[in-house]
Amino acid sequence: MSIDALAGPDELIPGQAPGAVLAEATAPAGVPIGVRMRDGGIIEVALPANEEIAGPEARVAGAAVRALAKGRRVPVLLVITGVVGISAEARHVYSTSIAASAFALVGESPVDRVIAHYLLRSRTETIPAQFFLSEAEAVDWLGHYTSEY
Repeated sequence: MSIDALAGPDELIPGQAPGAVLAEATAPAGVPIGVRMRDGGIIEVALPANEEIAGPEARVAGAAVRALAKGRRVPVLLVITGVVGISAEARHVYSTSIAASAFALVGESPVDRVIAHYLLRSRTETIPAQFFLSEAEAVDWLGHYTSEY
């Protein structure tokens, strides 16, 4: 596991394009979990396809989200397309996020939907969360929760 860089929306790494991945947590097979600040103040967490996400990776990604949020509550887009599974520890990390004002989970398949509902089952009732098949719809929905940005 490593965090390659932590930067806020206005703090780009030299030579880095806006919207590029700002932090990574490495999954067991060495595949990164990308964390970046999107336009509009939405933090995107992209879980690697064909991997099971465990607690350590989720904790590193969570730390990157908190660093990007800089003490604010911000909407989080969690891309789960093709993820094989999420451990109970990783589920706890995502469901107890103190930086999220809302969670939109995006996937494409019936398996993604099952994993999303597994995550949604443990969420805190005070944080709105919903599953989407379309990233555009998810981003539009999250736009309602960017007031603190």
